[in-house]
Amino acid sequence: MDWTDEVKWDAAGLVPVIAQEAATGDVLMFAWMDREALQQTAASGRAVYFSRSRNRLWAKGEESGHVQQVHEVRLDCDNDVILLKVTQLGHDPSIACHTGRHSCFFQRLEQGRWQPVEPVLKDPGAIYTSPR
Repeated sequence: MDWTDEVKWDAAGLVPVIAQEAATGDVLMFAWMDREALQQTAASGRAVYFSRSRNRLWAKGEESGHVQQVHEVRLDCDNDVILLKVTQLGHDPSIACHTGRHSCFFQRLEQGRWQPVEPVLKDPGAIYTSPR
């Protein structure tokens, strides 16, 4: 049995993935992987996801240079969620979000409205050549 056979893939052949910064415990982002993305991530030590919007494999940082070095790959108790413990590389302080922020989870619910609570560390226009 292949180790990826133990993952409970959804009907589209995907599994949700959380990227967590190893040093701080910050949750950086949520994404999806297919079997090939998970295998490439484990083999290379760099995060590779399946982009549903692009409908293809997507190596984190392929456009931005903000790659994720993977230290651990974990599977939850139900075998249906992957947790990556990563070091976010490419900018200091680290940027994981396409908005130029440290984390994709930069909005907090305050008095019935979503408020940005983390600063933009780098203008996305200076990171990406194509619109996001």
